This record gives sequence, C-alpha cells and structure tokens, in this order.
Amino acid sequence: MSDNKICLGAVVGVHGIRGEVKVKSFSDNEKNLTRYGDVTNEAGDKSFSLKIVGHSKELLRVKVKGVDDRNTAETLVGTAFYINRDLLPDLKEDEFYHTDLIGLEVKNSNGDTIGEVNAMYNFGAGDIIELKLNEGSLEMLPFTKVYVPTVNIKEHYIIVEMMQYAQDDEDEGNEG
Repeated sequence: MSDNKICLGAVVGVHGIRGEVKVKSFSDNEKNLTRYGDVTNEAGDKSFSLKIVGHSKELLRVKVKGVDDRNTAETLVGTAFYINRDLLPDLKEDEFYHTDLIGLEVKNSNGDTIGEVNAMYNFGAGDIIELKLNEGSLEMLPFTKVYVPTVNIKEHYIIVEMMQYAQDDEDEGNEG
C-alpha cells in the first residue's frame, strides 16, 4: 500500500439480499466515507462508488454501485476503502491521522526508546494507543496529553508517560 492512501473504512458484512454491505468507518465523521468521491481497494486496482443508506448498530449500511445481490456483496467482505491522502483537509495543531502514528518510535521521558506504536483504537470513550514494547509485550494507554505529552511526526517519535498504578492498587488493598 502507498503511504499516500488513507483507509476510510472496511466491509465487515452484508445486509439483506439487495447487495448492501456493512462498513466499519475509521473516520470521526461517517459522511467522510462518501465525501471525497469514489474510493479504491488497498491495491488501488478497483474503484467503488458508495452511497450510505442507513445504519446497522454502530456500522454503516452502504450501497456499492453495481453490486445488486447478496452473493456479489459477500465477495466484498474484508475489502478496505481508501482515498488519496491529498484529498483530506489539513489538520489543526495536535490533531493526527491514526495512520501517521502507527510505526512511530516510542520514547520514555528520559529519551530512551522503549518500543513503537503498534495500533490505534477508539471503542467509543476516546482514542487508545497500543504500544509494542521492546521486550515484546503490548501496552495500551489513553491517547491524551497526560500519557502522550509529545508527538513528533516529522522526527518519527512520541514520548509517553508510563504510569504505574499496580503498586497504588496494592497499597489501597492493604489499608484497613
């Protein structure tokens, strides 16, 4: 995949018999899935014209032009939809596209490299950053200024504050 592409969403299932698909949107605004015109698959060799037709729980119900039956729709499950990054608006200071954060070097407050950004998630209560630490373990932290005070996209690193609450929890349990 080219670094010049941004994934807006992915087909995770089908809806009904008329070719609608269920799409998980990766954007903060569901309308972004159709706002920038046609989308492509990851390889860039197929183009899709999409229309949002409704919702199915937290997913979008989408009609793909030329897909008119369930069997054809099922062939799209797993397809991710991409646009050219140049179509996206400029970000404000302290705003980032998740794709720009993944792979960044992770440093502690002493400047020591402790791992890299493995993934970004949002389960509804705010962004979560997943770190793959040098020893191989995964750590998840809220993506806030408290835990991630510095993001430097140009120099390809972030600084994290790893707060240890386990000791505090044990101390509270011993109070009597």
